[in-house]
Amino acid sequence: MSLKKYSRIYTQDDSLPASQAMLIGSGLSEEDLRKPFVGVCSTGFEGNTCNMHLDELANLVKQGMQGLGLVGLRFNTIGVSDGITNGNQGMRYSLVSREIIADSIEAMAGAHNYDALACVVGCDKNMPGSLIAMARLNRPGMMVYGGTIKGGNWKGQKLNIVSCFEAYGKKLKGEISEEDYKGVIKNACPGPGACGGMYTANTMASAAEALGMSVPYTSSVPAVSQEKKDECLQAGNYLRILLEQDLKPRDIMVREAFENAMVLITVLGGSTNAVIHLLAIASAAGVKLTIDDFQAVSRKTPVLADLKPSGKYLMEDLCSMGGVPAVMKTLLQEGLIVGDLPTVTGKTIAENLQNVKPLGQEQDLLRPLSNPIKADGHIQILYGNLAPKGSVAKITGKEGLKFEGPAKVFNSEEALNEGISTGEVKEGQVVVIRYVGPKGGPGMPEMLKPTSAIMGAGLGSKVALITDGRFSGGTHGFVIGHVCPEAYDGGPLALVEDGDWITLDIATNSIHLHVDETLLQERRQRWTRPAFNAQRGVLLKYAKTVSEASSGCITDLDETSN
Repeated sequence: MSLKKYSRIYTQDDSLPASQAMLIGSGLSEEDLRKPFVGVCSTGFEGNTCNMHLDELANLVKQGMQGLGLVGLRFNTIGVSDGITNGNQGMRYSLVSREIIADSIEAMAGAHNYDALACVVGCDKNMPGSLIAMARLNRPGMMVYGGTIKGGNWKGQKLNIVSCFEAYGKKLKGEISEEDYKGVIKNACPGPGACGGMYTANTMASAAEALGMSVPYTSSVPAVSQEKKDECLQAGNYLRILLEQDLKPRDIMVREAFENAMVLITVLGGSTNAVIHLLAIASAAGVKLTIDDFQAVSRKTPVLADLKPSGKYLMEDLCSMGGVPAVMKTLLQEGLIVGDLPTVTGKTIAENLQNVKPLGQEQDLLRPLSNPIKADGHIQILYGNLAPKGSVAKITGKEGLKFEGPAKVFNSEEALNEGISTGEVKEGQVVVIRYVGPKGGPGMPEMLKPTSAIMGAGLGSKVALITDGRFSGGTHGFVIGHVCPEAYDGGPLALVEDGDWITLDIATNSIHLHVDETLLQERRQRWTRPAFNAQRGVLLKYAKTVSEASSGCITDLDETSN
């Protein structure tokens, strides 16, 4: 079987001499033209710790193909830094970038007929974007994670990116000196790598490993380590195996693989962003997945890992104990995940984990099933008259299971941030942020800045927050996002007024607005849809094509999609 299933059209078709001339002109030999072409995509760019080193890693991936009969051809696509854009208008581009990344990888690999793909990625939207593209193309491919950042330190305090936002909340209250505030900022991100807790980047890297689309240990090995370099150099061997076996993403990302991923991110206490990303990846892979599937997993899966943001450990700590494979081995032994599924190594999950030791009793990062942090999952799907099509809560068990109080409504994140600083946000309130959904944002921005400021202001356990936007993996507290339908579409969230009583009940998975239906209808008749919060360009395109959060915020929705 020829391994040049796609690129042969450019290298072996006499009717395309210009194609061959350009390939030779770019430095390839006639011998190279007989080899499979592997697209090596990097989302590297300067000015962001998550992505600053990815071009170097992509070059190592390409270097590792030498002598394996493969031709690596590197190309780049974009990345948008969540950490930099959080709390400002730039965050509207974050989720949008997932689609741009997927579209551009698909366009490059499809147009140039690469036989396989290696996607070197490092930040929140890079990973789902690359997996969506690989699922669409369905030719041999693998994801290479850039790795997690090392933890920072200031005066003995362990730091990570969320420390900066929480320091800002303390600054608003006058509880931190200028020296210590600057000290946190200067030391929170000590070098390359994705945000260090079980935030969205490490959540999605772990999910990709459980899906079988990356090699074991990729999600837990630090960015600045010899192990990460070795992993990149070895990628060519696995790509060769994938080509020889004609093992494709849709062969790997089957329904049971998504269930494995959902179990792993539940046990690890991962980000709620995994909901919209896994829904989107599944849609691209032709797998039926809904938000109710996350609830089904949460009913039977406990939270076991004491990882930030709600715990005390970082991903680098887990790496020193055996990494994600040690967790997966524990879950496999307990019968919580399926082992006979293919992976990009050419082996099954169980075969990959055969010689891995599970996490033992000598550590306290991962609790035993008999003593979980929370007996069921932290990702909870809530329905009710405020969210007829569902919403997503992140409840670790430390926030309690019920919250009710009067609404305090803000029509933008900026308005809420101002409300926190002026004291409008008070103990006992259910804070509402609306018109920040996929269309209303547009781009469904994360609410990390206000939730961190609330924590820093000492209100973390004293208020709840609901929104049609989403939350960073770094968010913690009693928070509910992804409210559907969103306010921009005239969802019930658009009708809430200050003082309305709201009940949030995790035990019954309900979110209820205590306002008479007749009054709600009167409010609906007075309601006017706001104009798009974008007048042109990619944000307007996105707002006009994006599906709702409960469908994964995808932009290629058709009659067969979720």
